Amino acid sequence: MHTSLEGRLTHHLKAQSTPRSYTGAIQHGFLTAAGGLTLPPARLALWLSQDRIYAAHAYPRFIGLLISKIPFDGPAVEEELNRETLALLTTCLEGIIREVAFFEGVAKEWGLDIDGWIERKATRDYTAEMARVASVGSLGEGLVFLWAMEQVYLDAWKYVKSLFPAQSGSEDNTANAIRQLTNNWTTPEFEVFVQKLEDLANRHFARRHYGPSHVAVRSMESIWARVIELEEMFWPEDGEETYSRAC
Repeated sequence: MHTSLEGRLTHHLKAQSTPRSYTGAIQHGFLTAAGGLTLPPARLALWLSQDRIYAAHAYPRFIGLLISKIPFDGPAVEEELNRETLALLTTCLEGIIREVAFFEGVAKEWGLDIDGWIERKATRDYTAEMARVASVGSLGEGLVFLWAMEQVYLDAWKYVKSLFPAQSGSEDNTANAIRQLTNNWTTPEFEVFVQKLEDLANRHFARRHYGPSHVAVRSMESIWARVIELEEMFWPEDGEETYSRAC
C-alpha cells in the first residue's frame, strides 16, 4: 500500500537526488561571482539579455497556456481552487510585466548594454521546455514546473545575497546593479509568492491522492530534475560574454 503524498508533493521533490545537483543550480560560478561583486559587466549584461527573452516572451506564453487548461466545467467543489489558480496565474502575468520593466531600468541606470546578444542554446532549451510542458502537459505538471522555476530562482539570489561584502561608497556600476537586482529577488513578498505557488501545486496534486510510486509522481520528479538542469545551464559560464555578441 502506497503512502499518500497529499499536500507534500513538493517536499518529496525537494528531498529527491537529481542527476544535476540542486546546489549546482543555485550556487553556480556566475552567482558566486555576483555575490562577491566581481562579475564582469558584460557577463551580467549577457545574462540580463537572456532573462529578457525568458521573461518578455516565453513566460507570458507559458502562463497563458496554463490558464487555458483551468477546467471551468468541472465539479462545483473544485471551482474555488480553479478561481484561486486563475487569480495566482494572473498575478504571474502582472508581475512579469513589472519585472521586465524593472531589469531594463536597472540596465539603463547602470550602463549595462543588454541589446545585441545572441540567444544562447541554454535559453532556447529552457524556453522550448516551457512551451512543451505548457502545451502537452497537464495543468498540475505546469504548476509544478512554474513553482520549481521560481523556487530555484529565489534560492539562487538568496545565495548571492548571503555572499555580499559590506557595502562601500567605492562600488562600481556593476556592483550597484547586482545589489539592486538581488534585493528585488529576495524580498519577503517574493518568498510569499513562491510559497503560494508551492501550496497551489500541492493542492492540485492532492486532488488525485497519488501514491509515491505512481506514474504521476515519476512525471513530477522528472519535471523537478529538468528544471534544475535548465536553471544550472541558464547561468553564463566564465568568458562566455567574449563570444556571444551578434555579428
